[in-house]
Amino acid sequence: MSITKEEELIGMKKISEVVGTTLKLMREYTKVGISTKELDEYGGKILEKFGAKSAPFKTYGFPGYTCISVNNEVAHGIPSRTKILQEGDLINIDVSAELNGFWSDNGGSFVLGKDIHHHQPLVDASKNILRKAINTIKGGVKISDVGYLIETEAKKSGYKVIKNLAGHGVGRSLHEEPENILNYRVKTNKQRFKKNTTVAIETFISTKSINAIELKDGWTLIGDKGGYVTQHEHTILVTDAKPIILTKANQIWE
Repeated sequence: MSITKEEELIGMKKISEVVGTTLKLMREYTKVGISTKELDEYGGKILEKFGAKSAPFKTYGFPGYTCISVNNEVAHGIPSRTKILQEGDLINIDVSAELNGFWSDNGGSFVLGKDIHHHQPLVDASKNILRKAINTIKGGVKISDVGYLIETEAKKSGYKVIKNLAGHGVGRSLHEEPENILNYRVKTNKQRFKKNTTVAIETFISTKSINAIELKDGWTLIGDKGGYVTQHEHTILVTDAKPIILTKANQIWE
């Protein structure tokens, strides 16, 4: 969305702090032996305490308050009582919500406990690439140039990017223009980031796959060629200089 009034910025800051705090607390709550459903219900209670509503549930009827993807799941993992978290699991939590007509989105991948399956380098690459990408964004920068940076940095680290998932505008709804802030460059895309707009920037860094495909449950996404994928996401306000990171409360870089 385009921020034109002080109250709009205040609204975006409030909901961004809510989703960021929820993501941080859910990550801290995660432990070996709990189900993803228990973790999701914990996140749902935090959102409720703040008076916020789950964006995927409200917008799409998603069967959970948050998306929790484990190991080979790329995104949109459905919380389940039968999915019990184990030592070394690669977990992604994505939290988006609405409060007082404003929407914000954030997510992060992490390893549970000891890194016995050696996922941490992939997690670190995703986090570092997101930081580099966000630090290049300001009004007038081509969206495709940021995609080029993400893919180039992924290749330097020995990884690929998922090409059919993307960041997006956010604010008065969960997905707004620009709809496709991709992790690679599309030369025909002449769109540029606009000052005073709010967007969700996210990385999808992969060991093998380049596309995400949907399972029969109608939600869960996995890689087309297997392997693992990490995602990190911040909602930001674009300025003439460094962006303002609205979801910094999630502490995904700490």
